[in-house]
Amino acid sequence: MGDSQTEGLWDGDDRRGLVGWADRLAYRLAEDNPEVLYANLAVRARRIAEVRAEQLDTALGMDPDLVGICVGMNDVMALTSDMDEALDEMEKMYARLVEAGITVITTTFPDVRRIIPAARFIAERVDRVNERIRLCAERYDLRLVDLFSARSMLDPRVWATDRVHGTPLGHERFALAAAEALGLDGADHSWADPLPEPLRMSRIRATYREIAWFVAVLWPWLVRRVRGISSGDDAVAKRPVLEPVLRTAAGA
Repeated sequence: MGDSQTEGLWDGDDRRGLVGWADRLAYRLAEDNPEVLYANLAVRARRIAEVRAEQLDTALGMDPDLVGICVGMNDVMALTSDMDEALDEMEKMYARLVEAGITVITTTFPDVRRIIPAARFIAERVDRVNERIRLCAERYDLRLVDLFSARSMLDPRVWATDRVHGTPLGHERFALAAAEALGLDGADHSWADPLPEPLRMSRIRATYREIAWFVAVLWPWLVRRVRGISSGDDAVAKRPVLEPVLRTAAGA
């Protein structure tokens, strides 16, 4: 369940097919149990209330053993949204799933201050989301992936051009983190370690990178917001029903 991160944006594409951390975790689960069934209800651009309204009942109707949720960044980016109401909706989702006897895995968001310096204006909202997620993880015994504390998540190579979605490497690390949170055989905390060869960047290059991000990513996003256009318009879930997990060329 969730938005574009769980749908798998930037790990593959709409023409070849998207993969993403959830697909990668499903492949890992299928290694232990080839009979495992998997659905992915996530749709890009969805806010918390939309995920609850459009995906929760469908997910519950599948009678799942495990549900993964990554949601909240679209509420953070929609600066006019009521964060208190959105976070209450998120907690209600967690509660419904846990009450149904489902194991729930969820995640904090990384430290945007260190990934997108130009976007410090959203950092406080991200902190609020993370604080509630940690509280819910303790309150409802959720399996928590803490991306905020992971040093690997500070490396530009795990983030796509927009620095909101993971690259294939980022989605792979996320899936490894989920495997650790679930206690799968062979899983450990190495996903959070820094990448083997540090990426060094001069101050001039770093400044240019921020300007390029503003021009290529933030400005077009602001224009779409003003025009009322969303990347999620007409988007649907890529895998709306439970099916056997098949390792495809894109996900191998």
